[in-house]
Amino acid sequence: MIGLAILVTGGAALVAMGITSPASAIAVAAEASPATLICLGAMLLLAGPAVYAGLQQTVDFLSSLSHSKKHGKIGGYTKQYDGDKSAEDRNADYASLVNDYYDLATEFYEWGWGTSFHFANQFRGESFRDAILRHEYYLAGRLCVKSGATLLDCGCGVGGPARNIARFTDSKIKAVTINQFQVDRGNSISVKEGVRDKVELIQADFMKLPFPDASFDGVYAIESTCHAPDRSKVYGEIMRVLKPGGTFACYEWCLTDNYDDTSEEHRKIKRDIEIGDGLPDLVHTSVCTEALGEAGFEVVEARDCVHDGDLKGGEAWWVPLSPSWHPLKWPRFQFNPVMFALLPMILRVLELIGLVPKGTVDTQVMLQAGGVGCYKGGATGSFTPMWLMVGRKPL
Repeated sequence: MIGLAILVTGGAALVAMGITSPASAIAVAAEASPATLICLGAMLLLAGPAVYAGLQQTVDFLSSLSHSKKHGKIGGYTKQYDGDKSAEDRNADYASLVNDYYDLATEFYEWGWGTSFHFANQFRGESFRDAILRHEYYLAGRLCVKSGATLLDCGCGVGGPARNIARFTDSKIKAVTINQFQVDRGNSISVKEGVRDKVELIQADFMKLPFPDASFDGVYAIESTCHAPDRSKVYGEIMRVLKPGGTFACYEWCLTDNYDDTSEEHRKIKRDIEIGDGLPDLVHTSVCTEALGEAGFEVVEARDCVHDGDLKGGEAWWVPLSPSWHPLKWPRFQFNPVMFALLPMILRVLELIGLVPKGTVDTQVMLQAGGVGCYKGGATGSFTPMWLMVGRKPL
């Protein structure tokens, strides 16, 4: 209710200022004082997510951020993408790159998106949450496992999908992430949700999994193995820990056939996604499919789930990252031109008065650019976050 009250007040303030359309918003922004814009922007910044994600989640986010000491890493992280650094350099240092990225990004992800850090097309009549769950359940169904199976989640974030899939399949899940903050956060959520006996998050590098051969009935990865420096090697490690006859299913981040390397716009989209999402290098769908076969899997299926279903009356996966002038449409509202410019200023003020740690502004700018890259990649069809691959380990 507090978040709604703030939002209503902010909406009334917009109308009172004459902001009723994109054109009027830009005109008013050009004339208003910086202090007025920052105050109004701060009100909407707090209110939008409070309604979208829940007031308590917003309070928890701000509290966690105020005590965080991780955002000072942003300088070292962005240096990995300087002009003198190549994809090969980032691949060689992938472990620290990805760990630093999730130290910076996890709190923002959970606040704005929830505990399942992935995309999904939203069909007509589906809520955002429904779409996320359906996307996870579909992948889990491709594993064809029985009740009581032991599964591996490769690159689990804070374990949102692992908890959902454990309930859906009645399985026990080991879930690995390279980032210790995510392990601690995810295990605490599992305790709170009463599934700690079914889901265990473990700090581990999926290039060197800490499990014996043939440990798991099934393995899945949701938008995570894109962080690997070598796809064939990560798939090979998954093959090692999978039981003979078991299935590996994943959604991969990939460039598509629509990607044009001669296009400056497409190259910028690729780079923005890499920097904003902690990727050493973004590769074409064919690279991943070939790597799955090279690792020894029988490739059962490889296709782009972006094209699944009828989106008439629904929303493509990238729409939540597209600009909107409606303050209830979060995170879209933060991508409109006025809020896009205001957010760094608001956070800079919060940094100066000590409410958020130094480095928060640069982290938010980096993540925002990544979001724009994903949106444009989806809109142009040059990028997909859901290249579905299903592979079976020979008996």
